[in-house]
Amino acid sequence: MAEYINIKGQNIEVVASDPANPTQGQIWYNSTSNTLKGLGVSSVGSWATSNPLNTARSGIAGTGTQTAAVSFGGENPGGVTGATENYDGTSWSPSGSLATTRRQSAGAGIQTAALAFGGEGPPVTGATEEYNGATWSPSNPLNTGRRQLGGAGIQTAALAFGGDLDPGTSGATEEYDGNSWANSNNLITARSEFAGCGTQTAALAAGGPSPTGPTEEYNGTSWTASNNLNTARSQLAGAGIQTAALAFGGNTGSLTGATEEYNGTTWTTSPGSMNTARTALGGAGTQTAGLAFGGGVPGSSNATEEWLGAGSPQTKTITAS
Repeated sequence: MAEYINIKGQNIEVVASDPANPTQGQIWYNSTSNTLKGLGVSSVGSWATSNPLNTARSGIAGTGTQTAAVSFGGENPGGVTGATENYDGTSWSPSGSLATTRRQSAGAGIQTAALAFGGEGPPVTGATEEYNGATWSPSNPLNTGRRQLGGAGIQTAALAFGGDLDPGTSGATEEYDGNSWANSNNLITARSEFAGCGTQTAALAAGGPSPTGPTEEYNGTSWTASNNLNTARSQLAGAGIQTAALAFGGNTGSLTGATEEYNGTTWTTSPGSMNTARTALGGAGTQTAGLAFGGGVPGSSNATEEWLGAGSPQTKTITAS
């Protein structure tokens, strides 16, 4: 039988801990866990538990990437909070609080240039704030204050859509230019408690109260109906762009960790489900590298999970078969 050294020209490396940045196809022996490992690619998407938020919260919002996210607002047994935390791909660190304490708001942008808008203190608010990675600064408010709304885009080109007016549900859509909000065409189906993601000119809305599964796409001017989620639900989270989106968690009548991927036309249910099923959670990242944090279980959760989509690099333990 050919030996590894004769095939690859080198021995298998023995290490006390897994390499920080292995390359695809690399194999090593972990002497601490006594396991043979290698870096391959995942055949299906899956969620991996990461370090928790410092402050457990439901009704939380956030934005950014899997390795540089920001979470803000929400509520826990201590009440509504403006707590803000930054995620570095491993752990969360506290940052400057929102100027307007609130829950059920929406976000857009990246960790060092984020936007928070809408929500409820109470009362329902249209308050808008810009974040520079450390502190929040108030900006001009939404024309229609609302909670449980959707958000998309970046700090200088954001989109706010739908939401709960308390009472009543809104389909209002507004575009932000880095200074103020301008009204655009409404959602086809007014709704709250749904997932939003994408950009100002190519956004996506999916799900809603009752629970429901309708999906709509925005082209920078108007909304068009698309195919429904496979699992109708409310209070879910989303990540990604209009042609490559991720929907996860929520309420189907009971808590769910169901995860679906959208290709710009249809949703496909992934066999990978969240480790902690929950509602009213925060989401960030992309379809292949998503992030889920906080939520209700019921009660407030601080759980954080990272999504690795199919085809993503993944460390695997090698066993005899």
